Amino acid sequence: MMNQRPLSPFLLYRFMYTMALSFAHRLTGLALSVGSLLLVYAVFALSGDSVRFEHARVFFGHWAVQAVICALAVCFFYHLSNGVRHLLWDIGWGFEKVQARRSGWFVVVSTLALSALTVWLAVRAGSLS
Repeated sequence: MMNQRPLSPFLLYRFMYTMALSFAHRLTGLALSVGSLLLVYAVFALSGDSVRFEHARVFFGHWAVQAVICALAVCFFYHLSNGVRHLLWDIGWGFEKVQARRSGWFVVVSTLALSALTVWLAVRAGSLS
């Protein structure tokens, strides 16, 4: 009886980049949820006294935190771009193989371009060291 059970999907299907895009969408959503704690900390620091603000300024000035913020920017732009892709699917556009591949590449390229632009603007403004 044991040999008649269905195999797991990852054993049945060959790898496709759309699987990676779907998995990355879920991971970036999780990362953004956890990363929102940094935003909450920043808001509380801004609303507090000068000591709390100074602690937050030192914390956010650390290179590791800035690297995390850059990674969260990549996550944000990926999740945003892929979310637009899903909205287009919801209205019935992009199900054909050629359109799905093209929109997948658009998600990757727009993520890289928007992330690079954001980091460049942050460095230029002096927000990142």
